Amino acid sequence: MRTDGDHAESTGAEHEVVELAASRPTPWQSGVGVIAPYDFALDRELWRWTPDDVSLHVTRLPYVHVPVTVDQASALCVAENVDPAVRALLAPEPLAIGYACASGSFVHGVEGERRLHRTMAEAGAPAAVTTSGALIRALEALDLTRIAVVTPYVDSVTDRLLSYLGEHGTEVTSSVGLGLLSHIWKVTYAEVSEAVHSVDRPDAQGIYISCTNVLTYDIIAPLERELGKPVIAANQVTMWALLREAGRQAVAPGQRLIDVAAPSAV
Repeated sequence: MRTDGDHAESTGAEHEVVELAASRPTPWQSGVGVIAPYDFALDRELWRWTPDDVSLHVTRLPYVHVPVTVDQASALCVAENVDPAVRALLAPEPLAIGYACASGSFVHGVEGERRLHRTMAEAGAPAAVTTSGALIRALEALDLTRIAVVTPYVDSVTDRLLSYLGEHGTEVTSSVGLGLLSHIWKVTYAEVSEAVHSVDRPDAQGIYISCTNVLTYDIIAPLERELGKPVIAANQVTMWALLREAGRQAVAPGQRLIDVAAPSAV
C-alpha cells in the first residue's frame, strides 16, 4: 500500500527532475521537409535515418485513383501538385525539402527529374532533393557504374527506371520487378531479400532497391555483408541526400552509403 510519505517522496523526486530539465538550455533542433505520395505508409522508416535533433515535416500529394502504373507516377510529379506541397512545408523553416517518390522522379527521365527539382526550388525549397536525383548522387559517392535493380513495379514502370539509369550512364546488369499494382508497403523483408539475392550477379557492383514504399532499413547492412557489395534503397538515398543538404548525417549502423562521406556544411 502506498503511504503519504511515499507520495511526498515521489513528488519531491519529480520536482527535482523538472527543475533539472528546466535548468538546461533548450536543445537546438532543425527540420527537413518530406513530400510523400498519397499512399506512402512508411513514415516511421524515414524517422529511423533521422538524427534525434532533426524533425521531419511530412506532407502528402493529392490522392490519385489509379494503380501503381506509369499513369500514377506521372500524376504524382505534376507541378500543380508539387508546388503547393512545397509551400505547405515552408512555415516551420526546413533546411531542405525532399520529394520522396522514386517512380514520380524517374518516370519522365533525366529531364523530368530536373524539371521536378526546378519546381521545388521555384516554390521556395531552400534546398531540394528527389529520390531519383539522390540515387544518382549515391551511385557517384559509391563509385558504382554497374548495378542490379529490384523493384516492386510492373514491367512498364521498371523499364522507365532502367531508361533513367541508362541516361545517366549506369549499366543495369539484371533486374526484377514484383509486378505489384497496390499495397507495396506490405512487401516483407524476406521477400525483398529473396529478390535481391535472385538478381545479384558477379558483374554487378551493387544493388538498388527502388520505391519509397518498400521497407529496407533493417536488411541493408545484412545484405551488404552477405553479398560483399553495396546495397542501396530508395528511402535510404533520399534521407542520406536530404540530411546532407541540411548539413547533417543520416543514422544507420553498418550501411555503406551512410559512411561514404561527411555531411556538407550548412
